[in-house]
Amino acid sequence: MAEGTGPSLLAILAAGEVTLRQRSVPTMPKAYSPRALPPLPGIKLSIDKDRSEHAPARAYLTIRRLELRAQFPDGSVSEPFFYDLVERKALDAVVVAPHFRDEAGARKVLLRSALRPPVVFRPRDAWPVPERETLGGLWEFPAGLVEPNERSEEGLRRCAARELYEETGAEVPPEAMLPLGPSVFPSPGIIGERHFFFHAEVDPSALVPPIEDGSVLERQAALVTVTLQDALALVRAGEIEDAKTELALRRLAEI
Repeated sequence: MAEGTGPSLLAILAAGEVTLRQRSVPTMPKAYSPRALPPLPGIKLSIDKDRSEHAPARAYLTIRRLELRAQFPDGSVSEPFFYDLVERKALDAVVVAPHFRDEAGARKVLLRSALRPPVVFRPRDAWPVPERETLGGLWEFPAGLVEPNERSEEGLRRCAARELYEETGAEVPPEAMLPLGPSVFPSPGIIGERHFFFHAEVDPSALVPPIEDGSVLERQAALVTVTLQDALALVRAGEIEDAKTELALRRLAEI
């Protein structure tokens, strides 16, 4: 979408309609049924040397530089090669899809605005297409990092309930957090983070001001409700650009 053009999600909602502006996409490769997929190649990696220069202990992220070799099924071993990967103390995250039925019976979802610095500072000379003026501002489902004491199935539900309350003001007990499909690796090329998906029914009349987590980036965030079908239309129109939110919306629509 050209910079500075195109309706925002809020503008679309205020107008009471969804205007689709489909972005062109490349031709997708052939789809296979699960039983048609061939086995994955049995290639294994080993670390020859860890050449990391670790960041300070309090850094949010750490970059590890590894010298690796690949062992192939035929017994051959590759030459050494370097690979940089990212580590984080709280590695995994939960994603929560809060939803409810309105008076007419339509399912609505609760979205929250987020400001993402890596997207804000996306280098202009790297843009293959023009970006919008609001680059870095995204509409997302509540999400957050799994703390060390939450690394269990019960802990994941506690984490999901905590994040939902912090970011939306919706109070839901952990046992009401329902799985929303299997976990996924959102960025496996750089970090081994898993996203665990949950959904929960919320009472929109019982929402309280979000307490947030103290981060500057969570201050003065906006909350909006939209029907699930309109949210999916906004995904197709390129107005909802957050990948984890799109995946959760599509999974929720399948329930």
